[in-house]
Amino acid sequence: MADPQSPFTFVATCDFAGLLRGKAVPAAAFERRCTGGIGWTPTNIQITCFDTIADSPFGAMGDVVLRGDPATRITARLPDGQVMDFALGDITDLSGATWECCARSMLRTAAARLLTETGLEVRTSFEHEFMFLGPDLSAAFSLAGFTQRAGFARALMAALEGTGIEPDSFLREYGPGQMEVTIPPAPALRAADQAASLREVTRAVGRAMGQPLTFSPLVSPDVVGNGVHVHFSLWDAGGNPVTHDPKGRHGLSAMAGAFIAGILANVGALTAITASTAISALRLTPHRWSAAYNNMGVQDREATIRICPVMAADPDARARQFNFEYRAADAAASPHLTLAALIEAGLAGVRASLPVPEATVGDISLLPPDALASRGLQRLPESLDAALDALEANTTLRAAFPGRAIDIYIAHKRAEASHAAAMTPDARFSAYRAIY
Repeated sequence: MADPQSPFTFVATCDFAGLLRGKAVPAAAFERRCTGGIGWTPTNIQITCFDTIADSPFGAMGDVVLRGDPATRITARLPDGQVMDFALGDITDLSGATWECCARSMLRTAAARLLTETGLEVRTSFEHEFMFLGPDLSAAFSLAGFTQRAGFARALMAALEGTGIEPDSFLREYGPGQMEVTIPPAPALRAADQAASLREVTRAVGRAMGQPLTFSPLVSPDVVGNGVHVHFSLWDAGGNPVTHDPKGRHGLSAMAGAFIAGILANVGALTAITASTAISALRLTPHRWSAAYNNMGVQDREATIRICPVMAADPDARARQFNFEYRAADAAASPHLTLAALIEAGLAGVRASLPVPEATVGDISLLPPDALASRGLQRLPESLDAALDALEANTTLRAAFPGRAIDIYIAHKRAEASHAAAMTPDARFSAYRAIY
């Protein structure tokens, strides 16, 4: 039953800008409208994070339908007494067929393709970093820092009660005013839905408490920035973990190693999707505790793929805990598109039976160029335009996504990059802080 203080339910798509856009319908009519759908405009997909409209093949023509998914509905009571009532949905054409630019449908297709071809599914969790924008002199990872935000933590937990989103941890992170909230692993679509919803509720709780916060990749050029760490493990249809092989290189099974190798083989293009703002590449530099090269490391927080530690002693428990994380992502990206691209790249590695990558050791940014080249190591794209060039040339991702989706996405992000380039650096950081 909808809360009486929330007469409308907002039906949303998480778009190419990583923002929830959509329309509200009377709460009492929500489930009926999920079946019938809500009219939507194709060119809306080209609204950038700056609310400009990128070049669109649709122009002012045509119609599509936004269909809410009742399983994603969130009813969250905020500290000021207001209620958020929203749900995510898919975009279809008028006949009900999947629309080429629906990121949620792209993820569903990628997960189904992985299951069909390998018999496996991914379970995924997101670690989100964000920063409060007010003064905060507390120490990193400190009890004092956590206590300073304990009221916010209680309000966030209260808002999420009954939503199905249960944070796994909440901590004072390293950056100024920076916190991290994590959610437990889930199947891909559920994980992406929860990630998109958690960001919205977290921001709304901050606004309601007069404690503005941002998930922007960088709030200024001289801080560590906010990342999203996307954790993966592979499971068979019987619910058995298949990521770990105690005899495998770095403890990885051949299947998991090939999946990782596929991601690393396409990572330059992937960053156009997973770290997709005009300032994202500034965070993907050495010594920012993010990712800077196309490498895998064991418990290395500056590797693009990090093999995570396992605390359990029992072999079965170790196998269930064993996972790896992709670190070249941030919360300005659509979590659905991020996961779809990562799964498709990983599946390409499995198809090609790529070998388990060798892990790098130490600070590889200190290696000379010839040493890096001899090991196949290279920097991630150092600008959004460079990442988009890599995506434009990438045949693997082009083949994986439907119709014109990649070209439309590239046009969207080229427009964002062009708009940001016309700003002063201070204005650019300020704009992204406000948007995300």
